[in-house]
Amino acid sequence: MSEIRHFKLTCIICPLGCEIEVKMEGDKIVEITGFGCPKGRDYAIQEVIAPKRVVMSVIKVNKGDFPTVSVKTDKPVPKELIPVIMKELAKIEVEAPVKIGQVIIGNVANSGANIIATRPSRKVLPVS
Repeated sequence: MSEIRHFKLTCIICPLGCEIEVKMEGDKIVEITGFGCPKGRDYAIQEVIAPKRVVMSVIKVNKGDFPTVSVKTDKPVPKELIPVIMKELAKIEVEAPVKIGQVIIGNVANSGANIIATRPSRKVLPVS
């Protein structure tokens, strides 16, 4: 028989912030308590089985009105892919102009998520 592990989470799905407790034996959930709705229960299951996060960062922009532009994944990605994605983003340099929502990298790290721009960057013309 496996040891029972306890996870205490604060749900972030809505403003109520339910305190949820998940008990696991091995890789099987044996009990979930404290959730106030089905979405909270689903959140807790996801968080203990395969946590995901939206990744936010900046990338370099050539000839833009700012040297960088903020980017993020368009959906949550597995937490273990975050270091891989950050290394990819560190290598990226785009040319201005950049539009909000523009896909910078499609299917980043084979995650199924795209990296999109969250701020525009206009092209700066050379001064004559």
